[in-house]
Amino acid sequence: MPVATIAGARVNYLDSGAAAPAVVFSHGNLMNAEMWAPQLDHLTGYRTIAWDARLQGRTEDDGSQYSYWRSAEDLLGLLEHLGIERATLVGHSQGGFVAQRAALLAPERVSSLVLIDTTYTAWPEEALAQMGQIRDLFTAAGPEAVAPILLPMLLGREDLHPEWEAVWRTQSRERLAGAVNVLMSVDDLSARIGEIAVPTLVIHGEEDQPVPLAAGQALAAALPGTQDLITIPGVGHTPSLTHPDQVNGPLTAFLAHTVAVA
Repeated sequence: MPVATIAGARVNYLDSGAAAPAVVFSHGNLMNAEMWAPQLDHLTGYRTIAWDARLQGRTEDDGSQYSYWRSAEDLLGLLEHLGIERATLVGHSQGGFVAQRAALLAPERVSSLVLIDTTYTAWPEEALAQMGQIRDLFTAAGPEAVAPILLPMLLGREDLHPEWEAVWRTQSRERLAGAVNVLMSVDDLSARIGEIAVPTLVIHGEEDQPVPLAAGQALAAALPGTQDLITIPGVGHTPSLTHPDQVNGPLTAFLAHTVAVA
C-alpha cells in the first residue's frame, strides 16, 4: 500500500489511480481499507481510494488518542497529498463520523456523501457501557476473547469472522483498546448537522445492533441534502461487506446521478 505522511502519521491507502472523479472510502472502527474491496472492485469510471485511520490497519502513528475531527483532517490531508480538489466521501460507522466532519471542515472539498450505518449524535449511556467493556476486554484478554462477542454484532456472517479476527491479531491490545476509546469519545453534531447540504445517500441495515436503524433514519431526516434512505432488510451493521450487492446497486445509481463520470 502507498503511504502519505500526514500530521506525523504514515497513512496507508489504496488508490486505483484512475483519471476520474474521486470516491474516498473511510472504514468502520476496528476495520481497515480492505473492508471496501467489494466496492473498489465494483466501481468503474471513478478514482477509488480507501485508507486506514490512526490506530487501525497499516497506518503508523504514535498510538495517542485523537478525535474524529483529527481524523477528518487526516482525510482532507490525504486529498491534498493526492492532488484531489473535490471528492465523494463514503463512510461506514466511524467512517461516517469522519466524512461528516470533513464536510463541515471543508465543504468546498466534498461533492457528495454516502453514509452507511452511522449517526450524527453521541452514544447513549448503555452503548458507552458496552463499549467500555469491549475496550477493557481487549486490554485484559486480547482479540481472542473479544472476537466471539463483537464480530457477530459487527458482521453477523460467520464465514467472515476468522479473517477479521486475524486482522485484529496483527494489532497490539493497547492499539485495539485505543481505537474503541476513540469511538466512545465521539461528539454530538446535532447543532451543526444542518450545515451539511451536499447530496447524500444514507444506507442502513435493518438489523443493525451497534447503530440501530432509528439512528440512520434520524440522520437522513436531519441532513438537508439527503437524496434517499436505503434500508436493507435482515442485514446488520456492515452491509457493504456482508451484503455488497445490496449496497453496490444504490451506490452506483447515486454516483451516476450526482457525480460526472469520466
